[in-house]
Amino acid sequence: MTIKDVAAYSGVSVSTVSRVLNDHPDVSDGVRERVWAAVHALHYVPNNAARDLVRPTSDSIGLVVRGAENPFFTPIIRAIDETAKAAGYTVVLHQIRAGEDELAAAAELARSKRLLGLILLGGSTDYTAERTARLGVPFVCCSFTNSFGTLSAADYSSVSIDDERAAAQAVTLLYERGHRDIGILLSAPDDRSISELRCRGYRRALRENGLASDDALVLACGSYDMSDAYRCVRAAIDGGLCFTALFCISDAMAMAAIKALSDAGVRVPEDCSVIAIDGIESTLYTIPTLTTLVQPKEAMGRRAVGLLDAQLHGGGCRRELLDTALREGGSVCSRRT
Repeated sequence: MTIKDVAAYSGVSVSTVSRVLNDHPDVSDGVRERVWAAVHALHYVPNNAARDLVRPTSDSIGLVVRGAENPFFTPIIRAIDETAKAAGYTVVLHQIRAGEDELAAAAELARSKRLLGLILLGGSTDYTAERTARLGVPFVCCSFTNSFGTLSAADYSSVSIDDERAAAQAVTLLYERGHRDIGILLSAPDDRSISELRCRGYRRALRENGLASDDALVLACGSYDMSDAYRCVRAAIDGGLCFTALFCISDAMAMAAIKALSDAGVRVPEDCSVIAIDGIESTLYTIPTLTTLVQPKEAMGRRAVGLLDAQLHGGGCRRELLDTALREGGSVCSRRT
């Protein structure tokens, strides 16, 4: 396979393919994606001289964190750094805001630092081969997986929890404690993200326990921000919406919900129970202490490094699902039925 084949496959000139391979800026994003898609589809490997230009020259791996302000990521980052160092790697950390494109940031980081591989911590769940081909190195999705994308199972590794299953467990616990009017606080029910996956789990648990799904009890605040979560719950209470329990898709949103309920004169858990998923440290100190399904954050970070190391040593790609563990707090109480 030659560069001419790549050019013919992608419908551009040989010089354009060369500019893309050498990351020249004077190429449109659409053309760049077509060329990388051709490289991926044809399994094209540049000649020896070109390989020398792009071969990594260090022992570095990249860690791109999308939504760096999220306290959930802190212990994962620490575990990745410690595990990588023990395995002989240097970690190059790059943090971006929640709304930014982690793949574009990761591709630039891999190119500029000549990285061996990448760990993406927090990211979108709809990757395609065309988009990930630009990375040029093995990568691992950490804390999420490609639930809504079209990537082949052979093209990426991931480590996460089963978000739908964990959400169903949380809602079922509320049902078993006697609750029947159960709301959900989330970003959106259909945004092709973890929010949608956990909403699926919420609805599955209602269905499996014989409860009807009520769209009025789906509190969509449009983001994962605590301020938006607070306003959403407060508006629901002020509008007269009644529920005896609330499943929040993240601990941070649950903290905001507890504050909103309290400010509206709703006691937690006497009037409304609250449960979430994550297990961030700060929820040990809420009043009451949050009941939550704890994600194995340190184990997740260690496994992310292990999965990337396996790829770098010729192993295949794998997707691993880790279990959550219930941490009983004071935010859920039983209700007589």
